[in-house]
Amino acid sequence: MTDVQSRFISGPDGLKLHLRDYGPRDSAALPVVCLPGLARTAEDFDKLARAIAGGQAGAPRRVVAIDYRGRGLSERDPDWKHYDLGVESADIQSLLAAVEIPEAIFVGTSRGGIHCMLLAAFRPTLLRAVVMNDIGPVLEPRGLARIRGYVGKLPAPKSWADAVAMFKQVSGAHFTALSDANWLDYARLTLQEKDGQIVSRYDPMLMKVLEGMDLEAPLPDLWPQFEALGHLPLLVIRGENSDLLSEATLAEMLRRHKGAQSLIVPGQGHAPLLLDAPSIARICDFIAAVPA
Repeated sequence: MTDVQSRFISGPDGLKLHLRDYGPRDSAALPVVCLPGLARTAEDFDKLARAIAGGQAGAPRRVVAIDYRGRGLSERDPDWKHYDLGVESADIQSLLAAVEIPEAIFVGTSRGGIHCMLLAAFRPTLLRAVVMNDIGPVLEPRGLARIRGYVGKLPAPKSWADAVAMFKQVSGAHFTALSDANWLDYARLTLQEKDGQIVSRYDPMLMKVLEGMDLEAPLPDLWPQFEALGHLPLLVIRGENSDLLSEATLAEMLRRHKGAQSLIVPGQGHAPLLLDAPSIARICDFIAAVPA
């Protein structure tokens, strides 16, 4: 059984932040840092992290999965305006310094992949390789509109069966390959039981971050930040049914980054759950090939 420890560390402004720390702390293999999506948590990576830490990626190695402020077990910020990329990036860097990780392989799902691009531009020595899960320099407005439609706005389900039915209604058209067991896993990763109710694992005030976006206006792209990944091993994952990372954007990413690899996850949308054995095996193979 892979060792995992919950650690709570004060952020730059004193807010208590949480991360999950897996595997041997003294491994000579490069550690892996996992960064979740906007309204997701470190627990999303539990199955992948255990596989990597347990040696499926070539050698047992340390894996750290971070809860951004307001998500998972990290404290909620009294000011929702602090749920922005700049504050979160400072948190990430502070946490990695606190747990003594000066460089790592990064796995970033959605917003986590945006953080990888920003870190590559502003703290390039932190990154040795990157896995970007269903994210790129261009975000499709249709996908953002769908996400804005449910983050912080879904009703509290009365049971786990109700939760599964709710998520099937919201995301079933994009996740066509999930079994009932997969849907229950997804529901339990997204929600938690607290005080006799089933509630979200994130601060509902995250909706404010999305409400301020004008999806009718052209969205700024992140191609300059993506170019900062040019010297790093890169694996880009896309859900076959993704509405946030388009096929065209993925093709352009592969054109600009000549050494990049790609993986299409069949029957999944934004963002692939990284719970299936083929996706985990591919990520582990990629990590194992990164020079130590």
